[in-house]
Amino acid sequence: MKLFVLPLFVASALSVSLTSATAIAGGEQAAVAATKTPPVPLLWKVSDADSAVYLLGSFHLLRADDYPLSPDIDQAFAGSDKLIFEVSPQEMFDPGVPQRFMQRARYDDGRTLSQVLPGDLREKLNRVLAKNGRSLSQVDALEPWFVNLSLVLGVSQSMGFSPQLGLDQYLMRQAAEAGKPALGLESMDSQLQIMDSGPLPEQIKALREFLDKPEDVPGMLDDIHSAWRNADIAKLDEKARLEMKEKTPETYRMVNLERNEAWIPQIQKLLDESKKGDSLVVVGTMHLLGDDGLIERLRGKGYKIERICSACSIGTPDVALPIEVPRSEGGAAPKAEKPASDKPATEKPASSKSVPAKA
Repeated sequence: MKLFVLPLFVASALSVSLTSATAIAGGEQAAVAATKTPPVPLLWKVSDADSAVYLLGSFHLLRADDYPLSPDIDQAFAGSDKLIFEVSPQEMFDPGVPQRFMQRARYDDGRTLSQVLPGDLREKLNRVLAKNGRSLSQVDALEPWFVNLSLVLGVSQSMGFSPQLGLDQYLMRQAAEAGKPALGLESMDSQLQIMDSGPLPEQIKALREFLDKPEDVPGMLDDIHSAWRNADIAKLDEKARLEMKEKTPETYRMVNLERNEAWIPQIQKLLDESKKGDSLVVVGTMHLLGDDGLIERLRGKGYKIERICSACSIGTPDVALPIEVPRSEGGAAPKAEKPASDKPATEKPASSKSVPAKA
């Protein structure tokens, strides 16, 4: 599902560009929230001898009834001196961003959407656009990736999902209210570059997936959202990461692999800076999944990994996330050298429990 893997900034920029949705303050979220139980958190604690980083898997678009959050997240937030997002709030809400975003979405080499799309796809797109009183000529200057994500976002917002209600933006507001620093793992321009650099065949393939069966999109979005709410890691991995890896491998490399590789040294630096307190890192859930995700990469470097989930059943601690292939012919991959100190890691929050990853 595209919205599950969509970089944080792009989801928000699409909303600003295409809708008139307005942000809902944290207090208003609580007022309109339904009686659902809080989502089961996708939260891990990564620690060395004297510091910890909490990794939280986000869903960038949520509904009002996805609040309040789990007490586990509240405790991780309270115990962290700073929050780290994919992009800092300062960059994400820069007033000049929507214009820069739309510049990326448009062709700058004389081509048009009509020229790059196969004839059958042009017809299907025209039919979908006509249902909303639009036509292909109105989007002809836009690239396929933008049209595809715009269509999916339009469906999601008709279902009550919104980036302003997303876990990232909620925690950004919480950080501002608490006076906690909120930083970014990458720049806004780097996210735009990623979306604008996808191979054209993969952009068209993703658009075709929507246009072939647009009526299936609401159910797909509901399924992936339900899996996130229930912390169904196996289903999330199958429907998001593995599906993307199989269908659009180059896009997967740029969106997931390269960014994970770039983020690991930054997370290690947070752990090395023991005197600066613990940190809460909030990223799209796909970045935590599988053998190439942040959890397994950090596990391989010798850090202690704990699942924080008081709503889950008690189980064996430090269980690896599911991976689709063996790491080596001889068994498990060798672990890197442990961090320098052998002292026990800091204690986890009182309400947390170490459980299997397949919660």
